[in-house]
Amino acid sequence: MDGSSTIEERILSLRKKEKSYAEIASILSISKSTVAYWIGDNPESKKIKDILTRKNISKSRRRIRNVIKASKEKWAAWAKEAHEEAVKNFPALAKNPLFIAGIMIYWGEGDSKPKNPLRISNTDPRMIKLYVEFIKNILKVPEEKIRLGLIIYPDLSDTECKNFWAKITNLEKTNFMKTQYIRGYHPTKRLSHGICMVVVNSRQQKIKLLEWIDLFYKKSIIQ
Repeated sequence: MDGSSTIEERILSLRKKEKSYAEIASILSISKSTVAYWIGDNPESKKIKDILTRKNISKSRRRIRNVIKASKEKWAAWAKEAHEEAVKNFPALAKNPLFIAGIMIYWGEGDSKPKNPLRISNTDPRMIKLYVEFIKNILKVPEEKIRLGLIIYPDLSDTECKNFWAKITNLEKTNFMKTQYIRGYHPTKRLSHGICMVVVNSRQQKIKLLEWIDLFYKKSIIQ
């Protein structure tokens, strides 16, 4: 570039090559505010800004599509692995009473949407205890990944209820989520320790569990 060119000419020349403010500032060792000062109102610069904006939008859309595609492919691979592992392990697990109890509990209390967390709610301590043992010993979920939630009436003690369910599940107080309260009061206190909710956020484990339920159903029908 001609050394006799003015700063405005040099900036505009680079702008015509579709350089951004940041690129021009870096090339000429000046600030972006200086670039904006000289060509911010220049009609040609504004046209180039529109061109660069459209290009950036196009690039961003391509990046987003690529990220979504990669995420879908990754999830499909995870799902395939979970399905295959569930099928492989089913014959041996089907002889385990805890396995049968766990999938039956979830079949009755949970949902069948793979994208949702593994979640059940119940008031029976025996059911909750069995299900948590199933999660720990069959699904092999680390204890710190198991979340407990309570739904209680306002006249029940949150601390006492948490102590009760912590003892039942053999989990720590840190496993509990924020307690939810039911409006009103329970006249007979039949729910003396509230409703306990057990949650595991793992789509892979959810797929395994749903696959096991399906395999168990098919096995039972055939027999």
